[in-house]
Amino acid sequence: MATALPRDRADLPYAAHLEPADGPLSREGDYDTVLFEDVEFDGPEAGGARFTECAFASVSFTGGRMRRARFNDVWLHTVRWVGTDLAQSGWLDAEVVGGMLAGLEVYDAELRRVAFHHCKFDSVNLRGAVLRDVVFHDCVLRDVDFAGASLTGAAFPGSVLEGVRFDRARLSRVDLRGAAALGIAGGLDGLRGATVSSAQLVELAPLLADTLGIAVRDR
Repeated sequence: MATALPRDRADLPYAAHLEPADGPLSREGDYDTVLFEDVEFDGPEAGGARFTECAFASVSFTGGRMRRARFNDVWLHTVRWVGTDLAQSGWLDAEVVGGMLAGLEVYDAELRRVAFHHCKFDSVNLRGAVLRDVVFHDCVLRDVDFAGASLTGAAFPGSVLEGVRFDRARLSRVDLRGAAALGIAGGLDGLRGATVSSAQLVELAPLLADTLGIAVRDR
């Protein structure tokens, strides 16, 4: 699968309409064509906030609660998320470039037509999330938990997976062949519906044997 190139801010169809943000984020806030740039949000309380045709550049979120927030047609470049509660959030037609996501609660979230480019995920909880047409381009996913999640039409071209879990996940048309490394910590039964390469199958063989209780001995 060819790696798509991320857009620049100037390429966004709403770029000319962006207005700089004014003030802190608020619960149930409604943000339309807003530019968030070079700002730090420490402990934001923005549950249920709605972001439509917004751009984020060099923004950091530390802690806080943004549960059930909605991100529709948004662009995020060099955004840092640490320890933020994004559970039950909704993402539609979003593009995340060069982001760092660590210690996030994103369980029961819904992501549709979302592209991640050159992002680093560390200990991100995506349990029970619904991902449809989500692509991870050249990303690192370390200790990411997809337990009980539903992934449809997802792909990981050029990405490195380390300690990723798919326990009880439901997969359909998930393409893992382009992944640079396929480190699965558990939940191989949840990979039904995924496509892997022959080389990846050999890499997964020891874990598959252990999962199925197959003893492998040469003598």
